[in-house]
Amino acid sequence: MRGTFANIRIKNKLVEPTEGGFTIKFPENERLFVYDAAMRYREEGTPLIVLAGKEYGTGSSRDWAAKGSQLLGVKAIIAESYERIHRSNLVGMGLLPLVFREGQSWSSLGLDGSETFSIIGVENMQHRKVLQVRAARSDGREIGFEVMARLDTEIEVEYFAHGGILPCALRKILEKGPN
Repeated sequence: MRGTFANIRIKNKLVEPTEGGFTIKFPENERLFVYDAAMRYREEGTPLIVLAGKEYGTGSSRDWAAKGSQLLGVKAIIAESYERIHRSNLVGMGLLPLVFREGQSWSSLGLDGSETFSIIGVENMQHRKVLQVRAARSDGREIGFEVMARLDTEIEVEYFAHGGILPCALRKILEKGPN
């Protein structure tokens, strides 16, 4: 899985001191609304990764927050921790919730949002699988680190493999055939 980090926090380090739904579109370094940047990435075929802090999803309108991320083209979120229900909703929408190792964060790793990410080991997914991440900077330097997939049960692994709970349920219905 490869992607480009889209920083969707309210106060966005990439576009300080501006607040609101803005981000930087790479490699152009163009300041855009998050939606506009996401649509441009979609046109280019670039999946998105969100880097987040602690208790990601707390206070959100949980199911819509997960749907919105999926509709923007987000494929994975790497956070320090998750709000319990939001993590489950992300899986239900086919997104991959990942957690940094204890004591690590995007900030402690020196990530600034301009990197291109590769997540190694997504194939043959298992619950709580440890994956390797490589973040490549435009100057060729690379930062490597481990994350754990927060797919906590076998059914969540199945949902993720099928792209979410709805595609999984539809496939099962179609496999059964007419009664």
